[in-house]
Amino acid sequence: MLSFDTNKTFQENYKFLIGSILPRPIAVVSTINEDGSNNVAPFSFFTAVSAKPMIVAFSPMIKSSTGEMKDTPRNIFREKEFVISFVTEDIIAKINSCSQELPYGADEFIHSGLTPIDSEIVKAKRVKESPIHFECIYRDHISYGDQPGCGQIITGEVVKVHINEELYDQGRVSTDAFKPVGRGAGNDWILCDNRVELDRLMAAQIQK
Repeated sequence: MLSFDTNKTFQENYKFLIGSILPRPIAVVSTINEDGSNNVAPFSFFTAVSAKPMIVAFSPMIKSSTGEMKDTPRNIFREKEFVISFVTEDIIAKINSCSQELPYGADEFIHSGLTPIDSEIVKAKRVKESPIHFECIYRDHISYGDQPGCGQIITGEVVKVHINEELYDQGRVSTDAFKPVGRGAGNDWILCDNRVELDRLMAAQIQK
């Protein structure tokens, strides 16, 4: 087994992260720009944090090209809200086009061909083509520096959930109907169409 110190460039450390932590779920985060236009960007450093209250978190990094904060956190810190939409196989190409670095104020809905629809509570738009949307209110964040490659954790409280009817099955989301997509390393996207189902063992069963 090879061993490596982490006192490397952020690019080298980043390759270890994205090549090891996978498949990574994708949060397609929509926010409102300062001029009122829409911003949409995918983030694969994304996870659930709490069920009650319902909290999610994602981690945008400082832009490697300019050393500036990305548009998404900039908008969230000002507006205190955002929407997370989820990715399926049929919209991968459009979501991928949202990851391009466009000038601030450019509308990624227009650029990607995705369709904005109104939310019920927040001002940020939802992605119509996505089957699941979380409307979120900004809770807090932790920053780990202001240099290229430094990240931050942004948390939001989910105040409204929208799910397409064909995915909803007696209080659960049907994985088979959802067909979620994850990110891999480099240009890889991972289709989650194979899974193994195992019963969770209780303590009494393990002791036997």
